[in-house]
Amino acid sequence: MATSGARAKGSRLGGLGQWWGVIAAALLIAAWMNRAAGPVTVAVLSALVVLWCFFQAPVTCAAPVRGREDGCRNNATGLLMGCHIRQHRWQKLKMLIFRRQVRAFCSGLFSDGKAALVTLAAIGSFLSGLIALVPGAAVG
Repeated sequence: MATSGARAKGSRLGGLGQWWGVIAAALLIAAWMNRAAGPVTVAVLSALVVLWCFFQAPVTCAAPVRGREDGCRNNATGLLMGCHIRQHRWQKLKMLIFRRQVRAFCSGLFSDGKAALVTLAAIGSFLSGLIALVPGAAVG
């Protein structure tokens, strides 16, 4: 039986598969509040949230497209990945490599509300992981 490639309605996680990073972020906040959670727990949760933001968070593609100033409006997975169009994935990754396009990539991180929220979550989680790994840096 041939399928169209679309996700089946009865997926394993019931729609939570793309939102596991939000749960990890909530656990990260709880780990910071609970002093019993060690720095390794905070660092691991921070890394998970950063990975989710970069590769799986539901955001807008925003890859450069001719004729559109705001870029592609398709749904994408993560800040570093593009939409279902293969060329858009390569365009977004090339924007990080080529020096002239890094500015365009960074301005796209705050292009809309979803992207801004995911970007701030990634920055906060990254800083959280750094603070957890530096001895004596955590407030306590």
